[in-house]
Amino acid sequence: MAEMVKAAQSGYADPNAYPVDVRGVTYTLGFTGIKRIGTAQFYLMANKDKDGNFFDGGSTYRLTVPPNAPVRQYWSATVYDRETHALVKSMPRASVASISPGLAKNADGSVDLYFSPKAPEGKDANWVPTDPAGKFELLFRLYGPEKPLFDHSWKLPDVEKVSAR
Repeated sequence: MAEMVKAAQSGYADPNAYPVDVRGVTYTLGFTGIKRIGTAQFYLMANKDKDGNFFDGGSTYRLTVPPNAPVRQYWSATVYDRETHALVKSMPRASVASISPGLAKNADGSVDLYFSPKAPEGKDANWVPTDPAGKFELLFRLYGPEKPLFDHSWKLPDVEKVSAR
């Protein structure tokens, strides 16, 4: 499909051209919950920080997950290579989740997640590595999403750039 090839070659740079094929639609309908409270999963995707800049693998970013995430099971945040939309090669891990061992919570129950080439000091359990030579995107998954996600009483904030290269 020519549209897929064109979009993939440009790294899906044009936000108005993000084609899908039959396989993608089948996967989505089969494995994601389309506002089915408490079942399947719901995805939130980001490729830019709160200032509208694309994520740079050489910088440090923070996502603060508010307390009481509306999930029956758990949530996770995964880093993907912006160019290939696949997991970043040669990284020790691709994601962190609310069920990850040692995940540190803030006093209010929120969780600060970090995305950067090196873990901020003392934040290893809350860190997902990035490739300093490339751009990345994030996929935040909610497994068994509940009503506060859909009625917008719980909101995931934008990712903030903490420090530049």
